[in-house]
Amino acid sequence: MKPKVVVSIEARMGSSRLPGKVLMDLCGKPVIGWLVDRLRKCRTVDEIVLATSTSSGDDVLAKWCDDNAVRCFRGSEDDVLKRVVDAHREAGTDIIVEITGDCPLTDPDVVDLGVETFLSNDCDYLTNCEVVSFPQGICVQVFRFADLERMEQESYDPAVREHVTPLFYERKDLYRNINMLSPGCWHLPNDCRTQLDYSEDMAFLREVCGRLLAKYGFGFGLGHLVELLRAEPQLMDINRYCVERSVR
Repeated sequence: MKPKVVVSIEARMGSSRLPGKVLMDLCGKPVIGWLVDRLRKCRTVDEIVLATSTSSGDDVLAKWCDDNAVRCFRGSEDDVLKRVVDAHREAGTDIIVEITGDCPLTDPDVVDLGVETFLSNDCDYLTNCEVVSFPQGICVQVFRFADLERMEQESYDPAVREHVTPLFYERKDLYRNINMLSPGCWHLPNDCRTQLDYSEDMAFLREVCGRLLAKYGFGFGLGHLVELLRAEPQLMDINRYCVERSVR
């Protein structure tokens, strides 16, 4: 029987660096709307679930899900691992695709490639995040629900409870990993950022999306983004000095 593949989007309104970012307007559509619409084009995904918190500040996000026919699960604000596990238990998930809510330019072709590669190999975890060859923010992680459920029951490490997947890549003695690398047609400098953490990231996204929407509409893909940034590399200077927060 075909395993049920479910994408979980982890999102809250209470970001410390850019509060409310997932519902900010990005060229006529909220950031979370960009992400959901793109994930709905994935051939390999059976369902999408947005995992948010029970905090009253996230009521508006839950309402957006209700208005847009997106499954929403509400759980612990601080224990993200438990929230994600509970969301997938409710959804009856076999295979999890983890995406964070601040990656509006996620490409369905990259997600499909990740899922297909995971299912066709003898592995426990697939990622394109550990060995960086895709633009930052074009991310995919694929793993079994059963493995994440076991982690939730056994790990009390605060970094694992917050960031969900560190044990997969920190404990290679336990988990068989595949690092998915970008083909040349999708390659950009490793410091190219497409995720949304800072106001500079939003400025970059609005410049890029404005150009690509005018030419291709909302359906543009990673190839179109790469083509634009190779032609106008100065756009990457807008948010070049923004840095990711370390997991530990």
